[in-house]
Amino acid sequence: MRIAVTGSTGLIGSALVPWLTNGGHEVIRMRRPADWDPDAGTIHAAVLNGVGAVVHLAGENIAAGRWTATRKARIRDSRVKATKLIAETLGNMEKPPQVLVSASAIGYYGDRGREVLREDSAPGTGFLADVCRHWESATDAATRKGIRVVHLRTGIVLSEKGGALKQMLLPFKVGLGGKVGSGNQYWSWISLDDLCSVIIHCIQANGLHGAVNTVSPSPVTNLEFTKVLGRVLHRPTIFPVPSFAARLVFGEMADALLLASVRVEPAKLLASRFLFRHKDLEAALKAVLPS
Repeated sequence: MRIAVTGSTGLIGSALVPWLTNGGHEVIRMRRPADWDPDAGTIHAAVLNGVGAVVHLAGENIAAGRWTATRKARIRDSRVKATKLIAETLGNMEKPPQVLVSASAIGYYGDRGREVLREDSAPGTGFLADVCRHWESATDAATRKGIRVVHLRTGIVLSEKGGALKQMLLPFKVGLGGKVGSGNQYWSWISLDDLCSVIIHCIQANGLHGAVNTVSPSPVTNLEFTKVLGRVLHRPTIFPVPSFAARLVFGEMADALLLASVRVEPAKLLASRFLFRHKDLEAALKAVLPS
């Protein structure tokens, strides 16, 4: 199959492309500004001719800095406007692809304590929840065209190359790791390998559409995550980060990304018989981190 990928140089995209090519697919890496420019609202539709699937992963890094008003606008616009541009372009094609797999996030659910969250759970409140709702609705033009649309509500992606885990490694490796806040907040995670497998599964599984919780079936509390990471790295985890300190350093982002409790179940993936390689956090971290 000919598959177009946006965000192909990011953490997920750069891992996904070899998976697709090794599987015999032809990958069209949509590069800026040669193939498309979301800021300018332009796209060279010809690059999508003959494409059977589009995997849309592009978006501003949400954890690259404090959430100033300018950064929040970039986070929102890089997702909503870019997704709308892709969807409207596909909607105007005479022969559109069969499926659009578009990134989203478990931030859709907000801070929900111990509640088990499935794809049909109500959206939460707050900046990230609002961004995710508009991000997902930005694909409406593709849905109206009859394209099967999948929204990947992704949790914490485990990779030493980027994302939350990479940022945690330095303090943990020097023995300064510890729980954040109470440590009782749930963190829903997925290994990068499993995430790539999920994307391919969503391309191939015609019965999957709409929101798909892209997380391991084994969410853990922050305290448990902390203990397991320390054990894998053979380091103590005795330096907790109080909530006020996290807020002092990260501002609003601390509440949304570090202190929020999001206990997510991958109900649709399990129902579609997707086989996770990494269900256990310790095994996943051992696979991801060099020994």
